[in-house]
Amino acid sequence: MSDAVELITPGYWDEACRHLAKKDRVMKRLIPQFGDGCLQSRGDAFTTLARSIVGQQISVKAAQTVWDRFAKLPRRMLPGNVLKLKVDDMRSAGLSARKIEYLVDLSLHFDSGAIRVEAWQAMDDETVIAELVGIRGIGRWTAEMFLIFHLMRPNVLPLDDVGLITGISKNYFSGDPVSRSDAREVAAAWEPYCSVATWYIWRSLDPLPVAY
Repeated sequence: MSDAVELITPGYWDEACRHLAKKDRVMKRLIPQFGDGCLQSRGDAFTTLARSIVGQQISVKAAQTVWDRFAKLPRRMLPGNVLKLKVDDMRSAGLSARKIEYLVDLSLHFDSGAIRVEAWQAMDDETVIAELVGIRGIGRWTAEMFLIFHLMRPNVLPLDDVGLITGISKNYFSGDPVSRSDAREVAAAWEPYCSVATWYIWRSLDPLPVAY
């Protein structure tokens, strides 16, 4: 069985890049450095959220190792299949007791129909965030990453993201400390494409694209 996933890219990307380059001197410099690179989504809501839970508080490399082991346990990564897994098998894949609880809660929300993925397209960003943070183990940051990487919403500004704050500090304030209000002020020029600008700020720190 092939594990290849067709990655989806947002239709607004080129327009967003033109807008940002016109409005913001740093974006005008950054955007050309990364060629055709752009945001990509794997297209599966459950997998995206499960990956984000697995990756909490560990390095990207460690998260990938644990995910690869965990993903081999169910025949397919579906909520009902995860609910059938033995706790011992999940522990031996490298998952903590707390992350197992979170993955089970996530699976229950999806399996029971409490989460209505198809309804999210019509909801605004804050309504989707409110629904997601009702799941154990998902806070605002994870919900915002989901809006950017899965729903590919164009105007998300994840102020709790360390990379975003660090990147704004380096690119706009010569490395001086940056407050949330400083970050909001910079991002006023990015509207209505804060997600795209955030992606380029991340790239300025790490040229390898992030994917969830």
